[in-house]
Formats: sequence, C-alpha cells, structure tokens
Amino acid sequence: MKKRLLELLQEEKEMKLKGGLYHQTQIKLSYNSNRIEGSRLSEDQTRYIYETNTINIAPEETADVDDIVETVNHFSCFDYMLTHADEELTEDMNKEFHRFLKRGTSDERKEWFCVGDYKARANVVGDMKTAAPTKVAGEMSKLLDEYHAKDHITVEDVIEFHHRFESIHPFQDGNGRVGRIIMFKECLKYDIMPFIIDEEHKLFYYRGLKEYKSEKGYLTDTCLSAQDQYVATVEYFFPELSQAGPELTQSYIE
Repeated sequence: MKKRLLELLQEEKEMKLKGGLYHQTQIKLSYNSNRIEGSRLSEDQTRYIYETNTINIAPEETADVDDIVETVNHFSCFDYMLTHADEELTEDMNKEFHRFLKRGTSDERKEWFCVGDYKARANVVGDMKTAAPTKVAGEMSKLLDEYHAKDHITVEDVIEFHHRFESIHPFQDGNGRVGRIIMFKECLKYDIMPFIIDEEHKLFYYRGLKEYKSEKGYLTDTCLSAQDQYVATVEYFFPELSQAGPELTQSYIE
C-alpha cells in the first residue's frame, strides 16, 4: 500500500519522532523562510530551539526576541498546515497562517498592525507597489476562485499562485512566510513534491518574483531546483521512494 508524503509527515508528527523527515523539515523550513525575511538566527540555533525549547547564544552575542518568537511560531504554523493540508485553501486559512506566524511579536502590539487579518496600510515589495488595502479582499477572492477553478493543479500552478499572492501582498508583514507555507501545503494536497527555498538563493527567488510577468523561468527554475533538493532529503529517509514521472512531482511512498 502506498502512503502519501503528507501521511508520512503527519505520522511522524503524531509519533513525535526525533531525527526524521518531519523533524528535519520543521527546522529547514523555519530557518530558511525566516532567514529570507531577515532573521539573524543560525540554523543551529533554530535546531536548538526546536529540539530543546531553549536558545544557545555565544558570549557577547545577542538575539532579537522577534526572531525567536517567529521561529517558534513557524513550528506551530507548520503543524497547523499539516493538519489542514488536504482541505481547500481559503482566505480564512491564509489568515490563520498569518496569525500563527505573527502572534506574540512586537508587531502585534501596534494598534494598526492586523495580526491574522488583511493589511490596513499600503505597502510595497522592494520598489513594486502592491494591492491597496481596500482592494485586498477582492483580489484574494479572485485569486482563490481562479486557482480552484483549475481542473488539475501542477507545480507551475502553485508557483504562479505564489507570485500572484506576493504581488497582492495581503498582509502588513509576513507575506513571504505565509506564501511559502501555502506552497508547501498545496504541494502536499495535490501530491506534488514540495520544496524549501534556501535562503542562500533568496536573490534568485526575489528576482524570480520581480520578473515573473516577463520571464517565468527565473522563479520556476529556483523552485524546481529547491524541489530537487527536497527529493534528495525525502529519499534519504525513504529510499523506497517511487516517482511516477521524470518531473519528480509525485510524492508517494511504498
């Protein structure tokens, strides 16, 4: 009997298995996704937080409290995502991802910052304008409707959704982390091999997002390269991995 990758991750989560694929994915995804957004915590510190619920800081070194809180929050957000991965993606689910990621941070203490809800103030991505706060709900509803209307979701559809989501930039902050959690979820839901964008490739990732409308290949290639890396990780833990095609998109295990 074949098991879906989602089922294996869920099983390891429930078993509280140490050192397995779920364990490694938690650390790698939290570290890289937060690091892309400016976290200064190292991968070893992220691992230490996950495994011991403490942080190891060298003498004379300091750590940003928000970096620590957002790392712990990401672990919880990933668990929430795994629980609901097979469900249809909704606006409420996206908002819940944001709430998980930003709760307890200094942003939550700002009256105008909407944790778990769409932005109240205009923002930009680099030098690119995003959807105005008054238009976010309509744009997100349209994006989800068009996405769910597709007959068959492919990895390219997931990547395109990510670009459009980041172009809307529906939340005041945390859009990249929410967007990458959504990509991981949708890959699991549709039996596509998921992927983790490595922070070392963030400039390629940013370029891909910025130039997607004129050249889709930059973002697509970055994501597919990350997918190859996750395939290698999965095969390490499950050597019996069988792939249904050359694109390495099926995530079933014997």
